[in-house]
Amino acid sequence: VDSCGTGGWHSGDRPDRRALAVANANGVDLPSRARQWNRKADPESFDLILAMDNSNREDLLVSGAPERKVRLMRSFDPTLADADDRDLDVPDPYYGGDDGFQDVYEMLVSACDGLLDELTEARADG
Repeated sequence: VDSCGTGGWHSGDRPDRRALAVANANGVDLPSRARQWNRKADPESFDLILAMDNSNREDLLVSGAPERKVRLMRSFDPTLADADDRDLDVPDPYYGGDDGFQDVYEMLVSACDGLLDELTEARADG
């Protein structure tokens, strides 16, 4: 499991203080530093590539990520099973208030629950 951005604006930086506050409040450790997507190495290094929004999904595909590997993160949220891809974007809370980070955290928890269920089912199916 790894995380990166399609742009290098924050490469080497620690997570935003608001993201750290929400993570800490929810018992999540964020020891990471930002890095940019490596269009040469990353597409083949991962079995699944999760995009937070449609814009990043397109950036990943244009950079050579195999379409079969790229999914929108919220496509795993079971409460959004009938949603159109256009409605599955995770909003970027960076330019908003502190509450946006909590909202995104809750969206991602729901999506992660669905992702874990799908991966568990796939493993059981062999």
